[in-house]
Amino acid sequence: MYERGGKRLLDLAGAGLLLVLLAPVLGVTALAVRLALGQPVLFRQERAGRGGRSFILLKFRSMEEGPGSDTERLDRFGRWLRASALDELPQLINVLRGEMSLVGPRPLPVAYTPLFNPAQALRLRVRPGLAGLAQAAGRNALPWGPRLALDARYAARQSFGGDLGLMLRCALLVLRGRGASAPGHATMPAFRGEAG
Repeated sequence: MYERGGKRLLDLAGAGLLLVLLAPVLGVTALAVRLALGQPVLFRQERAGRGGRSFILLKFRSMEEGPGSDTERLDRFGRWLRASALDELPQLINVLRGEMSLVGPRPLPVAYTPLFNPAQALRLRVRPGLAGLAQAAGRNALPWGPRLALDARYAARQSFGGDLGLMLRCALLVLRGRGASAPGHATMPAFRGEAG
């Protein structure tokens, strides 16, 4: 019942309320990005959604434009933006559009989809989310194998109470500023495919 209709109602109500309540935060963050990094303020990237269908993910830009690796283009402001998860707030629009959910596996680049083994591909059975089981376990500091296993586990079993608990756990992790990146990376190393 929850997976069929209740989850979508929670997404619509939650994302709508958060957009209203966080409008001043969104405005100040957009201005800060504009002053620190220039235009464009938003970063758009094609990601894989439910069933592997692609959509355009929205984020506040956290890196400088130009040549260099992600790590080289990510300055102190960008690291703070990511650690605080403020860069993810525009994805509330993706939630309203039905491309994402408040809770679910994080949306990954479309190029990763054919690299998943059958167990990992189970993560595509649900809408990707802002918060999820893997994020609650360590965000980007969690290696690919355990992360994708947790995504598949979430896809197999969802509940209203479980989703509320995951949102709270992820919020506490963000408030502590932990897990925004894997050691030595701007976010995570690229996924190359793995058996586990």
